[in-house]
Amino acid sequence: MSGFEQVLARYEWDQQQQRIEACTETQVVRAINRAAQAKKLSLDDFQALISPAAEPYLEHMAKVSQQLTQQRFGKTMLLYVPLYLSNMCSNICTYCGFSMEHKIRRTTLTMEQLAEEAQAIKELGFDHILLVTGESERKVGMAYFEQAIKLLKQYFNHISMEVQPLDTDEYRRLSELGVESILVYQETYHREKYAKYHLKGKKSDFDYRLATPERVGEAGINKVGIGCLLGLEDWRTDAFHVAMQLTYLEKKYWKMRFSLSFPRLRPCEGTAEINSPMTDRQLVQLICAYRLFNPQVELSLSTRESALFRDNMLALGVTTMSAGSKTQPGGYASDDSNLEQFSIDDNRSVAQVAQAITDKGYQVVWKDWQQGLNT
Repeated sequence: MSGFEQVLARYEWDQQQQRIEACTETQVVRAINRAAQAKKLSLDDFQALISPAAEPYLEHMAKVSQQLTQQRFGKTMLLYVPLYLSNMCSNICTYCGFSMEHKIRRTTLTMEQLAEEAQAIKELGFDHILLVTGESERKVGMAYFEQAIKLLKQYFNHISMEVQPLDTDEYRRLSELGVESILVYQETYHREKYAKYHLKGKKSDFDYRLATPERVGEAGINKVGIGCLLGLEDWRTDAFHVAMQLTYLEKKYWKMRFSLSFPRLRPCEGTAEINSPMTDRQLVQLICAYRLFNPQVELSLSTRESALFRDNMLALGVTTMSAGSKTQPGGYASDDSNLEQFSIDDNRSVAQVAQAITDKGYQVVWKDWQQGLNT
């Protein structure tokens, strides 16, 4: 046992859940005041900020969150778009529309189709794309990724990936090809419950997935994004584990950049129950808590959330948003919603999202940081 797995082993899920529930208003006020004074918060402070005791202090948290975000990021919002390459998958996951047991039409974009998608996305104004696939190493593995990235680098300066966890040498190769960031979500940090949701396939290996951000760091990728699937298990306890892993990664890979995402369970072909429903107000609390805990981390909000919610979060801590998203392969040059991984909530066009951001007094950024040629 090594790495973050060893750290995780020191925390018992039920005990941590109880500690969060037992936080007091005094602890909450102390954490907010420390953040307002630009002092570094501890994990104990974070658990107070996500606790039920913090809910009456949401307005105060939001105000400090806004201040910290503008100090670090200014009034900017980075826009990106997900590009689904394939819905092939060799895993059985109870919450996912791409899960292997679902009798859906499977497809993988050819290079010709991928070029058509890239052209359609480029015309929307994007220079930052996120490549997404189901997890099928045999049919959509490194050989396919190499072809796809070489093609897409002709269109886009910044490429991120959210695909199956890979080995360190494979991440090194992706870096050589020009991939700037990797997103990987643990889904839930509850080891026993994780097995309940991941019934078959490589994704059922809890420890291999848990160590993925460390392999990304060892490979020298510029940025890694982590998070949990909000709704599978107690969202507060899972969120605490995300903060704990972020803290570990920042210390070990201090040259990297980090981002957090907030995917809430959405309707799809999956059958997982939402065991820990999360209200909009609680999601605001969580986003603000992360900002107070870590003023440097990038916070991303996808089109899973409603237009109204996303517009209201522009000033409260979020730094990155998707826009005009399609969650099926071939969704931009052609539109076949029958292949969707999940349904989105914000169905506005890219232009409408960009206008909403401008109307709030923010500047739209179309390209993330890019490594210089001489670095």
